[in-house]
Amino acid sequence: MPDRKPVRLLIAEPQQLLREALVALCERNPDLEVADQCADGGTALRLMLQKSPEVALLELDLPELHTLELLNQARERNCPTRIVLMTARSDRKTVIEALRCGAHGIVLKSGSARHLMDALQQVTAGGVYISPAVEVDKIFAAHRNRKENEDPFETLSAREHQVFTMLVEGHRAKEIAARLAVSPKTIDTYRASMMRKLDIHDVAGLVKFAITRKLTSLPGGEYNGNSSAAVTPHVLAKAAS
Repeated sequence: MPDRKPVRLLIAEPQQLLREALVALCERNPDLEVADQCADGGTALRLMLQKSPEVALLELDLPELHTLELLNQARERNCPTRIVLMTARSDRKTVIEALRCGAHGIVLKSGSARHLMDALQQVTAGGVYISPAVEVDKIFAAHRNRKENEDPFETLSAREHQVFTMLVEGHRAKEIAARLAVSPKTIDTYRASMMRKLDIHDVAGLVKFAITRKLTSLPGGEYNGNSSAAVTPHVLAKAAS
C-alpha cells in the first residue's frame, strides 16, 4: 500500500516570528507539508488560486486584502482550498460572519498547539472545527432566538461588521477600502450606517465601545467607559483619516 501524501498547507500570518513558529510546528507533523507561506491576504489568495493547497491557515486580520473578503473571492472562484482561521476573538458576531464567508475552521490564538493540529486534521477530513473555548451552543442559540430588541451590534451587516473591526483596530478608511476591494466612498457609507445603528457618532466612541465589549485586540482591559486613556491618539488619528 503506497504511503499517504502529506497535506499541502498554506500559512498566512503578517507577524514573521509567529509565522515562522507556525511553520516549524506544522512541519513537525509528518502528515503536513508547508507548501507556501506569506504575510498578506492578496498573496494568500493568489497562492490559493494558483497552487490549490488542500488547506490554508489564515490570520483573520490579514493586511492588503482582508481575510473575510479573501474568503468571499475564493468562494466566487470555486477555489477548493479549505480554510482555517486564527483569531484572538471569540464573540458571536465574528464567529458567525467567518462561517458565513466560508471558513471551515476557527482556532483561537489563546488555545493550544493541540487545538491547531486537531483543527487541521478535522478540516482536512472534510469536517468543520471550532475551538473548544468558543461557546458554540450559546452562539447558535442566540442566533436562532434573536428578538426585536436585540443588541444593535448584532444588526450590523457583514460589511459593516468588517468596517467596524478595522476602524477600531486603527486602520485608515482608504486602507479599509483597499482591503475590501471597494471605493472609499462606499466605506464612508458603511461607516455612517454602522454608526447610526450603534448610536455612536465618532471613532473614539467606536473604540471605547469595542474595548468595553472585548471586540478588539487593543489594550484596555481596565477601561471602565469613563476614560479615554485606553484609546491611544495614533489609533484615533489613523481611523479618522
